Amino acid sequence: METTLAALQPASILLGSAADLPHTGRVPLHVFFKGLIIGFSIAAPVGPIGVLCIRRSLIDGRLIGFATGLGAATADAAYGCIAGFGLTAVSGFLVAQRFWLGVLGGLFLCYLGISTFLTRPPEGKDMPRSRGGPLLAYLSAFALTITNPATILSFAAVFAGLGLLEKTDYAAATTLVGGVFLGSAIWWLILSGSVGFARTRTDQGWMRPLNRISGAVIFAFGVYSLLSQIR
Repeated sequence: METTLAALQPASILLGSAADLPHTGRVPLHVFFKGLIIGFSIAAPVGPIGVLCIRRSLIDGRLIGFATGLGAATADAAYGCIAGFGLTAVSGFLVAQRFWLGVLGGLFLCYLGISTFLTRPPEGKDMPRSRGGPLLAYLSAFALTITNPATILSFAAVFAGLGLLEKTDYAAATTLVGGVFLGSAIWWLILSGSVGFARTRTDQGWMRPLNRISGAVIFAFGVYSLLSQIR
């Protein structure tokens, strides 16, 4: 999740209310498109996952970069399901544990930042390849995103603004969450594809400064995450 609760609240107003949605029957198509817009807007602001996606797309290729973004999109969709389906027991537990989850996520970011900063570019003309492959890239981004339970509150604010929390409408919630996931995935596909395209037109001379800059930025996000837990 690359945005904040305050940034998402105006989005729910601009997208209108879903108070006129039917409780049963077919879900209007505009609900899906609202989810598409929300998902794209959530993913677009640059945060630690965005930096990680850009770095991996440049170093390891567009497939690894897209897998990174897809992991974040999956975590967002999971939290969207919890908020949309009113799973208060699950959301209450995660929010109650947000301190330790935030600490875990912050430490993970710090570790990732340090390891990225210290990564040496390979010698030779061949571009490097990720050791873990798309699956590891997907799981690491999923783990980073899922350790931010405040995402549930953000989705709850959006869903409340759309009127989906005022009634039990699982069909509308499912459609909206599906749109959120697809919208987020579209953004990550665009980002990883465009950055991966630039990768084919560069040499290894930029790899060392790229590792230094991206590692420092990711580490800074980790420190910020840790400090925000003790405020």
